[in-house]
Amino acid sequence: MSATLELRVGRRKVEVNRPEKELFPQDGITKADLTEYYRRVASRMLPELRGRPLMLERMPDGIDADRFYQKEVSDYFPDWISRATVAKEGGEVTHVVCDDTATLVYLAGQACITPHRWLSRADKPRNPDRLVFDLDPPADDFEPVRHAAHRLHELLDELDLPSGLMTTGSRGLHVVVPLNRRDDADDVLAFARSAAQTLAARHARELTTEARKDARKGRLYLDVARNGYAQTVVAPFAVRSRPSAPVAVPLAWDELDAPGLTARSWTVTDLGDRLEKNPWSGLSRRARGVSTANRRLQALAE
Repeated sequence: MSATLELRVGRRKVEVNRPEKELFPQDGITKADLTEYYRRVASRMLPELRGRPLMLERMPDGIDADRFYQKEVSDYFPDWISRATVAKEGGEVTHVVCDDTATLVYLAGQACITPHRWLSRADKPRNPDRLVFDLDPPADDFEPVRHAAHRLHELLDELDLPSGLMTTGSRGLHVVVPLNRRDDADDVLAFARSAAQTLAARHARELTTEARKDARKGRLYLDVARNGYAQTVVAPFAVRSRPSAPVAVPLAWDELDAPGLTARSWTVTDLGDRLEKNPWSGLSRRARGVSTANRRLQALAE
């Protein structure tokens, strides 16, 4: 096994130790394959990563072995990697910020299979520019996810909130709302909870906001907890630690009913034409605040 692979990435040299290490043993996908994948998708990922603190999901011995989630940047990370220090309860933490392709490739070389991003940027960490609804099905069945996404899209349209859609690479979908960074994370979380509760009340047989699994009774869970301060969500085009190395992929709303669509439709080795499509183009320019939307939501409940 080669000890080190040296890659030229822009102006940087990135060394990848144990490049032939299989991170996905069932599929023969190596660390070198992972770094090449992230280099290939960097132009699409970086706009969604720049300026954001990251949490790194690392599996040095592959997806069948132990993993750990890293917030604090390692001392040995190169000094050219951007960092951001943000407040946490009782102190502060310094996160990696992925601002360029070299950083993304370096993280893959550190067996970071999945980068999880903040919903805010480091310059205004308490003011998110994204709100995310995580549609978590009760079983590995995608049809309830489709139905829930349609229901949520309808509600967001009523509230005059633009939204994007993304497969998670795991089991469900994320519905993403662009925000204008004027609202505090606590207010965004409160609005997301109210919206989820309104939707669950409309479709009580299908949807729930019950966090306890034993209380869901077979209904799809509308998870909004990731909208809290310092919480993270999977980034677009991030790889998930499952067999076949599935990938989170942005979708257009008119793709939701495509035959055969699942949360794991695309993989590291089969992205199809997804890099040529940009269904979220212009989404950020339509960003809103939650205050007006919340007033509309309250009016619906009256």
